[in-house]
Amino acid sequence: MSENAELIKLYSGRILALTADIPHLGRLDTPQFTARKRSPLCGSTVTVDMDVTDGRISRFGQEVRACALGQAAAAVLGAAVIGRTKPQIRAARDALHAMLKADAPPPDAPFDGFEVLLPAREYKNRHASILLALDATLEAFDQPA
Repeated sequence: MSENAELIKLYSGRILALTADIPHLGRLDTPQFTARKRSPLCGSTVTVDMDVTDGRISRFGQEVRACALGQAAAAVLGAAVIGRTKPQIRAARDALHAMLKADAPPPDAPFDGFEVLLPAREYKNRHASILLALDATLEAFDQPA
């Protein structure tokens, strides 16, 4: 299959639809926690703002400057992030990493939407961008209160 055909397969309609409707897009006013992650390989960046109440994300905002795959991953995260704990976000990140790097299955619900990124397994140069939103969320949890 030609490289162009492979890229067309990678950027499926489902991925492009996710990029058009990223939940919690935009920065929060006066967040408790903020983290910014950048992929040195492609320059994609995600900034996460969030509030945590009783160990669970209660408010969330994200600024996403990434390729379509990074945007799609941010959309999947945004759809499921409210009410989640740090261990749940860590489990989702670890499962997504394993899906991309070790041919593991997609993460369990509520993060099962990451399965849309299965075709990206073959594109190792895109993996960091796909993981940015989860990585930024985990780093935000680690910020001092």
